[in-house]
Amino acid sequence: MLLKAVLIQNKANVFDKVTGRSISFDRSLGLCMAHYGLTAEEAGVMRAVDSLRDAAQHWFVVVAEDLLYINTRALITAFDAYLLRALEVTLNDHIPARVLPVSTMPPGDFEFLMDREYNLVKELLEPGRRQRDEARGRIRSMLAMESIAVDEVEVSERDIDRIEKAVRAGQGINEVFPRLSTVGTRTDGDGVNLVVHFTKKEGAPVRYIGGDDPADAAAVRELDLQKKFYVGATDLAKRLGLTPPKAKALRVHLGIDEDLGCHHVFEFGSTRISRFSDNAFRRMREALDNLDIEEIWQAHRR
Repeated sequence: MLLKAVLIQNKANVFDKVTGRSISFDRSLGLCMAHYGLTAEEAGVMRAVDSLRDAAQHWFVVVAEDLLYINTRALITAFDAYLLRALEVTLNDHIPARVLPVSTMPPGDFEFLMDREYNLVKELLEPGRRQRDEARGRIRSMLAMESIAVDEVEVSERDIDRIEKAVRAGQGINEVFPRLSTVGTRTDGDGVNLVVHFTKKEGAPVRYIGGDDPADAAAVRELDLQKKFYVGATDLAKRLGLTPPKAKALRVHLGIDEDLGCHHVFEFGSTRISRFSDNAFRRMREALDNLDIEEIWQAHRR
């Protein structure tokens, strides 16, 4: 609701023209990142908690108290910071600090917590333990944590199967969860005044596959490509304030159509449909600040 409040405050449309319903959380997140100052770190923790909620609602998830607490405090930190920047109010204006979440367990380092969870999953999957369901529930929560590092996480049973197989085979956490190795935490204060920030480090490249890909690499993740690549060429041009021909010239200049993180072609029988991601919009918008679109357009026409 905070994201939609920011969109409404800026007179952005929060209803889908096709369905007539309000836009999704992912769409709201993308718009706030693209136009209204939401940082990648703030978006990451919001996605992580949303992924945990989805996992709990649709199946079964096991989240350790201190891991849930550090995510909750990080969400409160991100929520409060964005609320102040975007709407010029704070949580303390409406909610006393004493009612915000606290824990009897001290907040741990994210990397330590993930290592501990992974080792516990290994123990639960040992022969004779008969605790596979709990192990898979913990794997599900670790997959949700990957939302902090990347914006295209789908917690699927195929991913959980691959990870379970890799854990049983003795693979290490950095092989199975390379994305989690890119996440760290920074904490300030304590008790009700605790502030938690998730930080991102450079990590392994993401590999994209389709839903029916037979690959069993533990680090591979499935994702819904239609969620990531949802913007048509005309809509992309409109968002940039360009005509479609000039937008195409800029795409060619920047190599957008060759960038797998920016462009994807969906094939439905003989029909091919090009779609672009928020990454394409961000790259093109940033380029417009430093490039002369008229020069690019004239060069493209030659």
